[in-house]
Amino acid sequence: MLSNSVFFCILGKVTNLTIMAVYILSNRKIVRHKGERVDSFSNEEYSIPNFRIAKCDFDGYKEPTAQAKKKKDYTNRNILNYQLFSEPEKQGYEEVLEVLLSEKGIKKSSLTAQNLGGTQRMFYELYKNMSSTKERSDVLIFIHGYAYDFDDELKAMIDLKKLFIDNPESPVEHILFVSWPASSSIVPLTYFDDKAASINSGTSLLRLFYFYTQFLKDIFSNRDLIPCNQRIHIMTHSLGNRVLQSMLYSLKKENILRVIDQVILLNADVTYKVFEDSEDSFNKLPLLANRISIYLNRQDVILGISQFTKNILTPRLGKNGPSDIERFKDIVSVIDCTFVKDDILNSFKFEIGKHWGYLSSSQVQRDIFQNLYGIDRNLITNRTKNNENIFTIIS
Repeated sequence: MLSNSVFFCILGKVTNLTIMAVYILSNRKIVRHKGERVDSFSNEEYSIPNFRIAKCDFDGYKEPTAQAKKKKDYTNRNILNYQLFSEPEKQGYEEVLEVLLSEKGIKKSSLTAQNLGGTQRMFYELYKNMSSTKERSDVLIFIHGYAYDFDDELKAMIDLKKLFIDNPESPVEHILFVSWPASSSIVPLTYFDDKAASINSGTSLLRLFYFYTQFLKDIFSNRDLIPCNQRIHIMTHSLGNRVLQSMLYSLKKENILRVIDQVILLNADVTYKVFEDSEDSFNKLPLLANRISIYLNRQDVILGISQFTKNILTPRLGKNGPSDIERFKDIVSVIDCTFVKDDILNSFKFEIGKHWGYLSSSQVQRDIFQNLYGIDRNLITNRTKNNENIFTIIS
């Protein structure tokens, strides 16, 4: 039914330009900060059973000065403004369909987009914006690693917008940032708290997947709506791969639709055996996505510490590569980033850690962009081919 992992768009020509958007999906606690009149996500290391959706507001955004960043009030909306969507009054996406048909003049209705809440509003906006005539207007679902509080996440969203939306080399126009309550400390003991939090957050990601498949069923039961060629990608960094793994544990194979184009696994802090049937997790990715790319660094210090202090000497996927992906070799690629240069960010953290190549190296970034565009893995530039599905990025 859905074999090309594309988002779907309204039948008919759309003349307005695509409007980029950054959304937040979070199972963080909702609080009302002192002096504020609206709800906010909490910095607390505490997760709730349900997730909420918010949209970032970049209108009028100005890069803060170094002095502003040092102030104690450089938190929450002083970093980046965002608006929490209301909870939907009704479950399902029939009201989204009603609004879309009303806007096309096919059906009369008093409902408007303002009546939509939560994922209804987000899917509606993405659906409308991605139906632009622009050649590519992709969505990137990004899952961060450990030791991030919510303020850190807001800063990361700004960086990701610059990297993937503002950059003409990238096909991405929209980002869905998966915010999960990792601890703010990098002390090794906090890793275990983050591991538990990542499991809880995987449940939220699973619910999003089921909501999305329900959206597709509710909307495209109508013949006035047809697909267009836009794509959705998933990118996970470090322990964010554990969030994805938690979702995959609970995802039944018979319920999987191939709705993802590219899956990018960056410096993955999960066992190197995740693609084996005994793990029953990443072996489901080939059913979900068109292509999976594992970016690793054999000198990754952070994953080395993870292996020897927290994971009972179990090799990590993002440092050692997968144990056995022979049956997935047509879909899964391994990209060795050990020899790349940190020419964008080269502070002590990046030079020594070897854990953030997607931020610190232009070579890694260019490789990722080509992947997102769907270029044949044998034609991506500045790679050497080690064997059928293993590559090394070269200078």
